[in-house]
Amino acid sequence: MRTPIMALLHPFTSLLLLLLLAVPLSRAVNRSLLPPGSLPAVPPLPLLQALQVRAPGSRGWRVGPARGQPLRYMLNLYRRAADHEGRPRHGRSLGTNTIRLVRASSHGGEPWAGRWYVQRLTYRLEGQPEAEHLLRAAVVYLPSLPLARGRLLCALELAATGRALLSPTAHHGWAEADVTPYLVPWNGSVGSLALRHVCVRAGRAGGHDAPVALSHPFLLLYLNDTQSGLAPLAAEPHRHRRDTGTLAHDLPGYLREKEGEKSDCSLRPFPVSFAQLGWDHWIIAPHRYNPRYCKGVCPHLLRYDYHAPNHAVVQSFVHQLVDANVPRPSCVPYRYSPISVLMIERDGGILYKEYENMIAESCTCR
Repeated sequence: MRTPIMALLHPFTSLLLLLLLAVPLSRAVNRSLLPPGSLPAVPPLPLLQALQVRAPGSRGWRVGPARGQPLRYMLNLYRRAADHEGRPRHGRSLGTNTIRLVRASSHGGEPWAGRWYVQRLTYRLEGQPEAEHLLRAAVVYLPSLPLARGRLLCALELAATGRALLSPTAHHGWAEADVTPYLVPWNGSVGSLALRHVCVRAGRAGGHDAPVALSHPFLLLYLNDTQSGLAPLAAEPHRHRRDTGTLAHDLPGYLREKEGEKSDCSLRPFPVSFAQLGWDHWIIAPHRYNPRYCKGVCPHLLRYDYHAPNHAVVQSFVHQLVDANVPRPSCVPYRYSPISVLMIERDGGILYKEYENMIAESCTCR
C-alpha cells in the first residue's frame, strides 16, 4: 500500500501546498542547484580568534615542557570535565566555565631548619580580566608525603597573621584550603595573597632523611567569564536568479526531485590541529578542534527532522513556485555544543576554559 505524499510532509507544508494550488505562475521552473565546489574561504574560526588573544607574544616564547604536580592536577580535572575532543561531559560538577591555576613565587632562603620546613609564598593577582568574576578560590597542596623513615606533614597559614587555613576538602591525596574570604571584594584591589607553607617531619627519632624538594602549593581561581564565547560569523550565501513556472506543470517533478537530491544540507567535518598551527606547546588539551560546518542545498520539502521554522517552509515554496527573487533557505547550524580547552598562560599559570557554541552538532534550513 502506497503512503500518500501529503502524509510525509511537514504539517505546515501540507497546508501550504493546498493554498498554492490556486496561485498562477508564469514559466517553467529552472531547477539548477548551487554550483558544486569546495568549502569557500573560511573566516577566522571563533575559537581560534578567542585563543589568539592568549597566544604567546613572540614565536620564541616557551615555558618548557609542562609537567609537575600542578599540570597533573589540572589534567585530571580536565579529563573529569571533558572528553578527548574537548566536549564537556554531562553531569560535570565544576560549577563554572573558567578555572585559573596561579603558581606561587617564593622568597628565597633555605626553608629547612632541622625537622621543620617553612616557606613564604606569594600569589600575584594583578591584571586579572574584568570580565572574570570570582566564585571561589582555594589553595591546593599535599598535606602528607611519605618519607623513608616516616612522613612529612604540611599545613598552610596566612603570612600576615599566622592563622592556619583549614582544609576540609581533600581528594586523591590533595587538600584544598578555601581562601575566598581573603580575595573579596574581587574588583582589582587584591594585588596578591601571601601564605606560609609549613611542614614537619614525623617519624622515628634519629632518622636522617635527606631534605625533600617540595612542590609549592598552587592557587585555583574558580571564575565566571562573561565573555567566554564569541558570536559565530555569518556569511551570506551566493544566490542565483531563477525563472518561474506554473504550479500545475511543476508539482509532480518538484515532488520527485526530493528523492534525487544528492547534496542535502548536512553536517561536515572540518578538523584543525593545534600542532599544525604551532600552538601545541601551550595548548595542552584537546589536541585538535573540529568545529564542523553545515553545507548543502536545503530540500524543496523541508522534512520535520530539519527543525525548520514555518517561515523557512513558506520561503522555500515561494522561492520555488512563486518568485525566485526570494532567497532559498540557507543551510546553517541548528544546535551547538561548547568546547573545553586547557592551556598554559604567559606567566606559566594553567587555564581551563569552556567556550560556548563552538562545535556545530546539527543543521537546519532558515
